[in-house]
Amino acid sequence: MLRKFLLFVVAVAVFGVAAFWFVTIPATVPASALGPHTPDLVNGKTMFLAGDCSSCHAIPMQEDGTKLGGGLGLVSKFGTFYAPNISSDAKDGIGGWTEAQFVTALTKGVSPEGEHLYPIFPYTSFQRMASDDLRDLFAYIKSLPPVSGTVREDGVPFPMNLRRLVGGWKMLYLDGIAFKADPSKSASWNRGAYLVNGPAHCAECHSPRNAAGAIVPDKRMSGNLNAFGQLGFPNITQARLEKWSAAEIAEMLMTGFTADGDRVGGPMSEVVHSTSQLGAGDRAAMAEYIKSLAPIASDGGS
Repeated sequence: MLRKFLLFVVAVAVFGVAAFWFVTIPATVPASALGPHTPDLVNGKTMFLAGDCSSCHAIPMQEDGTKLGGGLGLVSKFGTFYAPNISSDAKDGIGGWTEAQFVTALTKGVSPEGEHLYPIFPYTSFQRMASDDLRDLFAYIKSLPPVSGTVREDGVPFPMNLRRLVGGWKMLYLDGIAFKADPSKSASWNRGAYLVNGPAHCAECHSPRNAAGAIVPDKRMSGNLNAFGQLGFPNITQARLEKWSAAEIAEMLMTGFTADGDRVGGPMSEVVHSTSQLGAGDRAAMAEYIKSLAPIASDGGS
């Protein structure tokens, strides 16, 4: 009887592993799904600036944000991740990627080698982006100078270094839904909602996360604690910005000066370096949307 029970347990375990392996097969976007497209480098640059790509992917300690050789260490409770080279270099960067591979990486979180990418790369936000915007972004990045050299391996301990487990994480937290405009809102509000939730991926820093490292849905944009238990990424809902006008939010995105006479610092100063180069209309749209966010109290206080 015991032998039969053990065989049953083993069979169930084998079936479970096989089922998990099957359902976590990395998804890809085939080239045939993209259709014809003429790249718009101006729009690609807008997506690049909105996404502040240079903050993570530019070589650290140098001022040229177009040298996308990577290397910045991103510290998390799951380990340290190093931003990769995304320059146009065909060997060490993404110059040898196809459009479909780029779109796959940003919307499915899968590398050209068919491996799951860690969600420290904010594809949970980039999945909201329109295909044409992603393709324009790819074309713009390929227009920037190539940078040779690869970065060090991620410092991720077992079992988080098993990338197949990320496939299970995606089943829970990657919904594959692109941005949908709200017909009851203005065109500028929808533009702001698209930029904030898609390319700019504001929620990735400004939201608390659960034990699995995923954004807590009902606390979205309410701020995130840093390693010292302080509100390192502030609440940007009306719980904190109630006294700010949309014009003051737009001004902050342009100059870095806050409505209370202070100046943003840390990572946000790098974000402002990018948003200051956006068109005034896009900054105003982002501000309009942010101003419309309902108040949500921060876990660490608003």
